[in-house]
Amino acid sequence: MLRIVCCMFALKLEEMLCGRQLRMGRRRLRAAGRRLRESRMFARAMVSKHHPILAQIVPTRRCNLACTYCNEFDAVSAPVPLAEMLRRVDLLAGLGTTIITISGGEPMLHPDLDEIIRRVRRHGAIATLITNGYLLTAERIRQLNRAGLDYLQISIDNVVPDETSKKSLKVLGRKLELLAEHAEFAVTVNSVLGSPVRNPEDARTIAQQARELGLTSTVGILHDGDGQLRPLAADHLAIYRDLLEPNQKMFEFAQYDRFQRNISQGLPNQWHCRAGGRFLYICEDGLVHYCSQQRGHPAIPLERYTRADLEREAAAKKACAPFCTISCVHQTAMLDSFRENPRQVLTDMIAARKERDPGYRPPALLGALTWMFLDGPVKRVLGRIAVRVLRAQS
Repeated sequence: MLRIVCCMFALKLEEMLCGRQLRMGRRRLRAAGRRLRESRMFARAMVSKHHPILAQIVPTRRCNLACTYCNEFDAVSAPVPLAEMLRRVDLLAGLGTTIITISGGEPMLHPDLDEIIRRVRRHGAIATLITNGYLLTAERIRQLNRAGLDYLQISIDNVVPDETSKKSLKVLGRKLELLAEHAEFAVTVNSVLGSPVRNPEDARTIAQQARELGLTSTVGILHDGDGQLRPLAADHLAIYRDLLEPNQKMFEFAQYDRFQRNISQGLPNQWHCRAGGRFLYICEDGLVHYCSQQRGHPAIPLERYTRADLEREAAAKKACAPFCTISCVHQTAMLDSFRENPRQVLTDMIAARKERDPGYRPPALLGALTWMFLDGPVKRVLGRIAVRVLRAQS
């Protein structure tokens, strides 16, 4: 009897190990595919300045939580019908959008979320999901794998839930473990600092657990109801600086944190916001807005949004830009900054890296990129070659 039990245990263990190896293999393949499509996205951004790099699309305004600092939800809205959501994805693809992020509300409340993700992927765009994580289960994660999700972002505000936010590590810690075990898409766990946060040390605890599980960890700064900054208190600022990872890859968006560093100290940023052109926010009513915090501008129906609108709104000066905290809009601006002034951007990125890691030595790749993207004929010729190699259409 003991021998039978031992044999059954050995078989079960072998099955588990084989399953884990298969998952790891699928993760590596999916990661390689993501990197290729990200390279295409980068190449397109370098040669074309009149297509959206990133668009956020809202399939439902309803949320199963009620965080007091959030102005992007309600408790009653019905989900946007699937046919309309698919049409909006098609319209964004027609504008040349390379990344489509599904947000909310809580997008996992939409009954046809997986079909929306599949439509995004069918167009060759990168599919991203922003969720509070409450509805994640092992099977739901596997369904998202099958739908083709590329990235998932989950924000955890505290260790123990309070009246400000229920997005706590106590509730969501098990969800992170499920993601680490089952997700074939990349997962980012965002902890937060700012005036609504009671215990800033929670951000450190959340980041540590995420990293121990092999998940990407970032830290954000909570904005006010208009998307504007509130300078961090001294204890929050110290933790923010500690949580900036010195070993991040050079070209991860989280690495280029000049915007957030200034925001954390209550300083304005001098930059040109291209929202309405390079970044679009599509509300549940199908209107195009600058971002989630500037709803009402320009508020043009997506089906009527044209290249002329993209160019006009990208060029428009936004009064809210100096104290904006919307990091995804900053990130799209970073790509345009690189296209327009690659030497300066690379210099700034290296300087920021050396500030945190004095022993850092830039890799040869940076020199090659600096040479490749100089203004003039070299840039044009190599840009065309890159686009053809990556099959990116301008």
